[in-house]
Amino acid sequence: MRRFGSKARDDSDDDLSFWEHPLWAALVKTVLVLSILALGGGYLGWLHPAGDSLAVGRGIASAMVFVSAMLAISAGMRLAAFGAILLAAITGTSVALAYIWPGPPGSITLYQKNLRFDNADLAGMEADIRAANPMVVTLQEVSEANLALLAALQDQWPHQQVCPFGGVGGPAVVSQLPAVPGATVCAPGLAAMQVVYQDTPIWIVSVHLHWPWPYDQARHAAELEPVLAGLEGPVLLGGDFNMVRWGRSVERLAAVAGVRPAGPMQGSYLGFAPWLTLPIDHVFAPRGGRVTYRPLLGSDHLGIFAVLEP
Repeated sequence: MRRFGSKARDDSDDDLSFWEHPLWAALVKTVLVLSILALGGGYLGWLHPAGDSLAVGRGIASAMVFVSAMLAISAGMRLAAFGAILLAAITGTSVALAYIWPGPPGSITLYQKNLRFDNADLAGMEADIRAANPMVVTLQEVSEANLALLAALQDQWPHQQVCPFGGVGGPAVVSQLPAVPGATVCAPGLAAMQVVYQDTPIWIVSVHLHWPWPYDQARHAAELEPVLAGLEGPVLLGGDFNMVRWGRSVERLAAVAGVRPAGPMQGSYLGFAPWLTLPIDHVFAPRGGRVTYRPLLGSDHLGIFAVLEP
């Protein structure tokens, strides 16, 4: 007996183009779903620290959702593609704005830098700080060897606070502005010193967070929250946060300190590869500010020169 149904299916499959084939549609659907899950997971740092790890790739995930959505159109999934394109546009635009939107001009100058514990160009680093001539400097990975830089800067930045932090060296604050006597704080990965600017006491804070999940960043940030909350008065915050500015760990610290990010953002960490830069170094102030980026100078992090508005 002839099996008409089977023959009809075979004929219809042969007539389909590559773009209409069920296997292609299944592949596109799988890629689209995985891209949306990766993008959505980056917003779940409040639920689990893994969300912050996914947030680092939010720009890439947005691009993947957009590309997958365009492929979904070719596979006939127009409704799903429309929703995915809208999602990619909203999330991608927020990331793009962080990279291109300059902050407001300010009045206090701050130089931010992760020195790298084994910096081999301290002379170049000193020359660049002197050329920029910031009022205050926030540093990370101030190792035993890197203390020579602080000694060299003592003539123009005599007010200095260095705190220990692990084997790579600790955070530090140095300042031309006069320090408030006794107003210093050390915490794991944090150094703070209160200075006086135009008769107003202002806290200058340097932060170096642990790496994100599966490392201990979420717990570390939670440990520093009450420290920042206890600083009375305006705060200028600079550091290597090992996290993008929209990560949950960074947003929590910025919220308790009452600060906004200075912009525009840029890939500042080049430790993996020259073509893979991560925007994990940031500067914050009560009303934000404007930043430009400085060379590596023996580090794997770019420096940041910020003009901040307290």
